[in-house]
Amino acid sequence: MSGGLETTVAVLAATKNEAAVDVLIQALHTGQRAIQEGALRALLKRRSHAAQEELVRRWHTLSDRWKAIIAERPGRVAPAVRGAMSSVDAQICANGCEAVLWLHEYDLMPALLNAAEDKQHPYAGRIAATVVTLAELLYDELASPRDYRNRRDPQVVRQHVLASLERSVERFNQHHRPEILEAFLLLVNRDDLTLRNLLQNPYDASYLAIVDLLTTSPRPGVMRLVLNYLDDPLPPLSALNVVSHRHDVPFLRHLLRKLGSDISAQAKDNLRRIEAISWLQDGIAALAALNDAEQQAAVRFLLGSGVERKAVFQTLRQILRHGRPGGRREAALALQAFRGTDANELVLEALGDPDPQVQAQLLAQLRERGVQEALNILLVAIDSPHAVICDAVQKSLADYTFSRYVQAFDKMEDKVRRGTGLLVKKIDAAAIGGLTHELESESHGRRLRGLEMAIAMEAVGRVEPLVVWLLNDEDHIVRTLAAEALVANDSEAARQALQAALHDPHVAVRDAAENTLQQLAALRDATLDAFDSPRENQDDELCVLPAASSDWEVIR
Repeated sequence: MSGGLETTVAVLAATKNEAAVDVLIQALHTGQRAIQEGALRALLKRRSHAAQEELVRRWHTLSDRWKAIIAERPGRVAPAVRGAMSSVDAQICANGCEAVLWLHEYDLMPALLNAAEDKQHPYAGRIAATVVTLAELLYDELASPRDYRNRRDPQVVRQHVLASLERSVERFNQHHRPEILEAFLLLVNRDDLTLRNLLQNPYDASYLAIVDLLTTSPRPGVMRLVLNYLDDPLPPLSALNVVSHRHDVPFLRHLLRKLGSDISAQAKDNLRRIEAISWLQDGIAALAALNDAEQQAAVRFLLGSGVERKAVFQTLRQILRHGRPGGRREAALALQAFRGTDANELVLEALGDPDPQVQAQLLAQLRERGVQEALNILLVAIDSPHAVICDAVQKSLADYTFSRYVQAFDKMEDKVRRGTGLLVKKIDAAAIGGLTHELESESHGRRLRGLEMAIAMEAVGRVEPLVVWLLNDEDHIVRTLAAEALVANDSEAARQALQAALHDPHVAVRDAAENTLQQLAALRDATLDAFDSPRENQDDELCVLPAASSDWEVIR
């Protein structure tokens, strides 16, 4: 403002002459912004009731900037706003409601409640809706970091507002305004005695309305209140029933976010008291709207609840078939808690899941379930390009070690030797080292057994130099078996060693070397990998020795 205009406005703001108010109000209608804003600030300084009423009357025409200027001194128009609550003029009443919300006039909550409870007031419904919205504004302030530029402590404000709301809630049988109950629920704590008494008294006039609001309200503050009862040592049964009956997606998101983090031991105890969950009736429809983390939390919620296990299992089946990757992974892990034919069939079905982590979770369960084809499946899966699957198989078959293979070898039938040997070679990283140690042993029996194991494990190519070296062993039986073993490895070094063995002093060695050379010549075009990888379309059965059983398992 210019110096002259600033002086004029200052005089009009300070003078005791009430005529100045009319001048300032007229100045609001000028087309010049500086004059208008100067007049507005002057009117706010004068504390004139007529000026307040004029501003409230024109509230719906004011710009956001003017409203922001008024908000700098909110208490200056509070009396006029309070008066607007009782007005039978629709526009003035609407302006008053809007001004209360814009200015965050929490001190006017008692006036709002009185007007909302007045059955004769033509706009009591509009005022009741304003009560809820004002309570939600205060809830947002309470939930946000404190703005210390505002000297008003929201916690202190909450105490005063709640006191008014509690008195109004106690009069519910007179006004029957659910909006007032909802405003109360937005701001109250779960330990509030008034609320606890209401939730434990189904004969109270407000009981059904409160339970209905807890079950249906979309407001985050009400959802927060419901979920806080999970941490209550003695929650009202009606509150836990609300948790089990709500199936709207926004509430599910709040619930599952709470369960997605570390939950208290008390919350776990309360979950076990929930024996029915309404959203299970919607099947995958309710879960489809949830993201990965939420579906994971949904599975954990189900497992921790008191819901019938059959219903939980059916939901896990749906998630494994139609859920998101995160949900399917958690469901696969959860299947560990279920046994029986149905669970085993679901595991085998879900092994076709495209997610490697899902497959890994399920593969790790096969042996403990006693699935007939477990070893066949694991033997194939160990060649997976996905590290997570290979790791799962390695852990599942960790007891298939070379040291155990050595101990049991002499008692095995040929088919079992081969099947178990192939498995040990793939599972135990120390298998070739152990085989090498056997072949280098000073014991004739151990060297002979080492050759037999190399053949059974189809690992001759991995220890070829030692097998060639054993063609010169002092024992002709060892030399004979070494010659026979080299049929699995058509290399130049093997052929040269076999040619030399044709001059061995023992006929059995010469015959074995000649026979092996003939076979190598016939199979010259075959690939070496054919001996170190599972063969397709083979009709014979490969047997392996189970780690903890005297019975044989069959690899087909």
